[in-house]
Amino acid sequence: MPIQDPVEIVSSRVFAFHRDELFSAFSDPERLAEWWGPDGFTNVIHDFEFRPGGTWRVTMTASNETDFLNHSTFGDIVEPEHVTYTHHGPVHEFDMDMRFEAVSDHISRLTWRMMMEPSEETAALAKFIALANEQNFDRLEAHLQTRAEGSVRP
Repeated sequence: MPIQDPVEIVSSRVFAFHRDELFSAFSDPERLAEWWGPDGFTNVIHDFEFRPGGTWRVTMTASNETDFLNHSTFGDIVEPEHVTYTHHGPVHEFDMDMRFEAVSDHISRLTWRMMMEPSEETAALAKFIALANEQNFDRLEAHLQTRAEGSVRP
């Protein structure tokens, strides 16, 4: 029996940072290149037109030196609350909905909701992607912490 329902992956984490800082870590391509992707990946961002309809192209390089050229198109952008984009490949196509929610003055929740077309391949990828998203959040948290520590001067 074919898979009928879209594959949905929801990843969420609370960060001890203001949501403006979370949003900036994504919307600034220099910062984004520092933390994007799962463990072991480095990034070269070729295009980052952060506007509705804008292009985002990034080469993600795995620790085994395999390159993955990713291409996405931005949808809605509401600073500092919400970003959507469509990821066109190479491995899997999906729609991403990113929510930046203020929990309190310096506590924020970031939620990623990924929707993929139903297939046996995307259903099998779901566990891997959920783990990769957690690694991505770990890298974001380390990036934010390093910046916070760097801004504190004795």
